[in-house]
Amino acid sequence: MNKNRDIKLAKYAGFCYGVKRAVDTVKKLKADNPDKNIYVLGELIHNTQVIQELDKLGIKTIYELPEKGDGICVIRSHGASPEVFENIKKAGFEIVDLTCLDVKKVQQQAIELAKEDYFLVIVGKPEHPEVVAIKANAEQYSKNVVVASNSEKLKPYEEQIKKHKKVGVVVQTTQRLENLLDIVNYLTPLSKELRIKNTICKSTSMRQKEARELAKENDLMIVVGSKKSANTTHLAEILKDYAKTIHIENDEELKDYADIINNAKNIAVTAGASTPQNVIERVVEEIKGGI
Repeated sequence: MNKNRDIKLAKYAGFCYGVKRAVDTVKKLKADNPDKNIYVLGELIHNTQVIQELDKLGIKTIYELPEKGDGICVIRSHGASPEVFENIKKAGFEIVDLTCLDVKKVQQQAIELAKEDYFLVIVGKPEHPEVVAIKANAEQYSKNVVVASNSEKLKPYEEQIKKHKKVGVVVQTTQRLENLLDIVNYLTPLSKELRIKNTICKSTSMRQKEARELAKENDLMIVVGSKKSANTTHLAEILKDYAKTIHIENDEELKDYADIINNAKNIAVTAGASTPQNVIERVVEEIKGGI
């Protein structure tokens, strides 16, 4: 083991404002309503430890709505489609909407572009719940809505885009700036009018910028967070271009990379927006102690 190595922890690591708000609010909701059923439709955030903690508090994660329900149903931080809101009401639940405020802004921008008859491109992963909700909100006003994670995915729509002339772009809040630029560069010669709403959230931008700087100064980057978390996986993808990078969910996975970690001189640790502070701290302590 390298005894003289330096270990840095990123300043922007762990819960962002939207995640903290969602987790704190749902816990308070249960504390204030101990006798009510509290359900979250889908995982509140993409982190197994947090979901397990909520379950122990009596806050249940459900993946399908029952026909009839009793209690409170929480809309998670990724948001939901108008149809989902309607179905929750029909089932008889009280709704508490914990959609991240930055995600709400993207939904609103997408709706405005759709209403103004722009061919709407949503930069993001089609299967991600945030993107599914953005698309569903825009599709209330237009059928000219597509999702693309990169410019290759837009090629089947090239003729439609050329004919439409007006193109609008919004971005999943946790996307890489590189993906947005790739799509903008592709769309520029195809459209007469191109309106770009850079809706990558400030927290994501700051986290990615800081992590890049750390990667330039260190020979190993450790990214902590769920493999299901979009912002965490994007962080790991970005850093691989700058330094050797390991993506782990928790300290137990460190042993799988013992040789790499023990031979590194300078290590920096960062984490996704849905990674709890105690998980990050355990990782740092484990590294300090030697794997």
